[in-house]
Amino acid sequence: MRKLKLQELNRLSIEEFKQLDKTPIVVVLDNIRSALNVGSAFRTADAFALDSICLCGITAQPPHREILKTAIGATTSVNWIYYKSSVECCEKLKAEGYTIIAIEQAEGSIELQDFQPKPNQKYAVVMGNEVKGVEQAVMNIVDVCIEIPQYGTKHSLNVSVCTGIVVWDLFSKMKF
Repeated sequence: MRKLKLQELNRLSIEEFKQLDKTPIVVVLDNIRSALNVGSAFRTADAFALDSICLCGITAQPPHREILKTAIGATTSVNWIYYKSSVECCEKLKAEGYTIIAIEQAEGSIELQDFQPKPNQKYAVVMGNEVKGVEQAVMNIVDVCIEIPQYGTKHSLNVSVCTGIVVWDLFSKMKF
């Protein structure tokens, strides 16, 4: 088996990507401490042609050295906006017709594999702080909470890994 060369991948230019119909998912980063995790979220958003990313609270913003290191150029293709608070961001998205989904371990959460997106619905996926998770003020206004089932000894996944898992699951259910 031969690995493909970059030019054989037939990737879109940034201009073509900007014109592309986007997957109706917004990733909301709720007070993410690590700029490396932020850059990874940008890369995931680019890979699945997501609508945008919202950077909230203490979450670093481009251009930031560590974001650029892991995003590898995705900060120029993916639309993003900064909000002082995750609550403000989620309230605005809700007013725009997005279903707000917290990715969190909580009472009444739905396991990821059991969640079925509705056709023609827009989703905002809230990824919480690496230590504290999704802030309670945001949990009070979300429409649904999804949890990734885990079977090991640790209680959580790295936020960049979690973002990739959730986005791929939603993308595959919405597109295929």
